[in-house]
Amino acid sequence: MTDLPKKRLPIRWLTLGEILGVAAVAVAGLSYWDAHREHLAADRAHQAEVAGRQAFLMTGSVADHGAALRLTAAHPEQVIQTQTVWFPHALRGDSVETTGNPRIEAGWIEDAVRRAAGKTKSGRLPIAVQTVFIQDGQTRTDRALYEIGYTLHPRLILGDKLNLEGLSLARHGVTGDLQAAADQMWGRK
Repeated sequence: MTDLPKKRLPIRWLTLGEILGVAAVAVAGLSYWDAHREHLAADRAHQAEVAGRQAFLMTGSVADHGAALRLTAAHPEQVIQTQTVWFPHALRGDSVETTGNPRIEAGWIEDAVRRAAGKTKSGRLPIAVQTVFIQDGQTRTDRALYEIGYTLHPRLILGDKLNLEGLSLARHGVTGDLQAAADQMWGRK
């Protein structure tokens, strides 16, 4: 038996049209990948914006020369409907509810703050607030702990005058008993 010579497979060179076709598919794939990545980034940014817009934050502006704080939502598309405010039991044993006129009045706690403060003439008071508000046509509820800044100004008659100076968020998304949360925060002071 004789060995037959092995046939060599012919080498086929790619034509210019085939090379351009492969390059076009590669460019299209990279373009698709880039567009997909941009879409995901835009979607994440939109979700972060929506989440930030949905978070409720309240601000308090001084009214009546410190006799009250007018409460407003930090985001104009959120409209406060009702609020329930819990002070620590050492200051006030019951909650205060407001409807349509969100506020905190110094008169609600003035005598108790004078007794509790002693010689301290300024400080912060913890409060728990449950706010019912409307956003995008839906009723929502926020439960949070805030701190009220205050000062006591000496007077000759009737004792020191309590001036409320502002409001800052201490903790968002409080669960459970809000009265207990305010008392616990007061106990840490």
